[in-house]
Amino acid sequence: MADTGSADIKKLSFEQAIEELEGIVSQLEGGKVPLEKSVAIYERGEALKRRCEELLRQAEARVEKITLDASGKPSGTEPLDMT
Repeated sequence: MADTGSADIKKLSFEQAIEELEGIVSQLEGGKVPLEKSVAIYERGEALKRRCEELLRQAEARVEKITLDASGKPSGTEPLDMT
């Protein structure tokens, strides 16, 4: 499951990933999930958390690339260099 799970997680938007992560947290907090399933969904939750962090870092980098004019007002953007 880890390999196919990782592939589909990389396709999720931030909103989709956070929604699924919230569902996992809810299940685990409920305490009614068998141990083996708890471990599996916890692992998926960790992967979802990493996806959310990655998307947030990308968004932050894009915001940082907004150029300002002399008065400090946004004047345009520069292409984001993801390398």
